[in-house]
Amino acid sequence: MPIYSELKGKKALITGVGSGIGYAQLRALLRQGTICYGIDQQFTPETKALEAEFLEQVYLYNCDLADDEQLQATIQKIQTTAGTIDFLLNTAGILDGYQPTLETTLENWDKFMAVDLRSQFQLTNAFLPAMVAKKSGKILNMASIAGLVAGGGGAVYTAAKHAVIGYTKQLDYDYAKVGIQANCLAPGAIDTPMNAADFAGEGTMAKSVAAQTPARRWGHAEEVALVSLFMLSDGADFIHGAVIPIDGGWIEQ
Repeated sequence: MPIYSELKGKKALITGVGSGIGYAQLRALLRQGTICYGIDQQFTPETKALEAEFLEQVYLYNCDLADDEQLQATIQKIQTTAGTIDFLLNTAGILDGYQPTLETTLENWDKFMAVDLRSQFQLTNAFLPAMVAKKSGKILNMASIAGLVAGGGGAVYTAAKHAVIGYTKQLDYDYAKVGIQANCLAPGAIDTPMNAADFAGEGTMAKSVAAQTPARRWGHAEEVALVSLFMLSDGADFIHGAVIPIDGGWIEQ
């Protein structure tokens, strides 16, 4: 793993650290010496093991991002503990099972939008003012190839991820002039618990996805975490409002 000395001692808030990409980002940043504040609805033994290993360097908060009261209370706790943060990684997301619009209820629409999009807006608006005041801060939002093309999710997931990309671009456009960077990552087929259903049984769906990917394999959460480190590093300072595909060539076919 490359070493980015400029990340040591900085403060990062990451959502979805219980597993998958969020967990990989948390682990990678902790190894860089970054002080991390992690949010998730539940934590795996692996995440708790990181907490034990890094002790005073990591702070974990249980929170359902779809619950406005819980989220606001968690924001207040983090602001009290951390003060300002340097990096906001809006990583948490839930997949809608590839349901088309006629199979999507209004309740599910609101639920997926709350986690995949609305939570990013709420967390950004909570921590952005302090970033603006100090004229420094990096926001890395999690989009998806479903934010670029159809077929990466169902109706609501695809709509939410397209919105994440638009929101991120406008966010950077509005605040780049005061020292803020906002970019987003667009992972493709990444082997995480969110995609466990594709590997069920004989893994027929997972094999099909790999065969359709030019790289002929699924990506790993650690690979997304490595891109995240670079995007937070000084080397990415002139990258603004960008969408970084991490998809094995999927959307270039």
